[in-house]
Amino acid sequence: MSRIGRTEIKLLDNVEVSFSSTERVLKVKGPKGELIQTVRSGIDFDINNDKVLVKREGDYKEIRALHGLYRSLLNNMVVGVSKGFTRKLELHGVGYRAQMKGSDAVTLSVGFSHPVHYQLPKGITCKVEENNIILEGYDKQLLGQTAANIRGIRPPEPYKKKGIRYSGEIIRAKAGKTGK
Repeated sequence: MSRIGRTEIKLLDNVEVSFSSTERVLKVKGPKGELIQTVRSGIDFDINNDKVLVKREGDYKEIRALHGLYRSLLNNMVVGVSKGFTRKLELHGVGYRAQMKGSDAVTLSVGFSHPVHYQLPKGITCKVEENNIILEGYDKQLLGQTAANIRGIRPPEPYKKKGIRYSGEIIRAKAGKTGK
């Protein structure tokens, strides 16, 4: 048995989990929103009042691999709709700054000849404080992809360490050319 897959997920009072075995769809509903995940055959869910257990229908290699995966996905969904997730990005560089453009777009000045506008997807909110961009959302996958897209506009470079980086990310500096 998978060590991750066999641990049960405790539900809070305001979170509802439902699984349709005919459509193979898992739905999690909470105060922050609703998430839907399609599930491959061979994985089943035992839903009680306050806990959920992920079960597998066999001992095949593929099913064993998916056992822990679907337990982690379900746990992320439960935590997301109840508490939510945050991701923090830092801007490093002279003149690098970010501004909110309305409530669903960010304008970045990161060393290009023009400002870069990034439209936030639905379900992701953003705050800009000093040189930090704080992203919040209930879908962990969408939040991580949004943070990666914003970081990809100007990834940190290894010589002067300028760019957009995740909070706590360590950039190893390279030695520059030593010319005569």
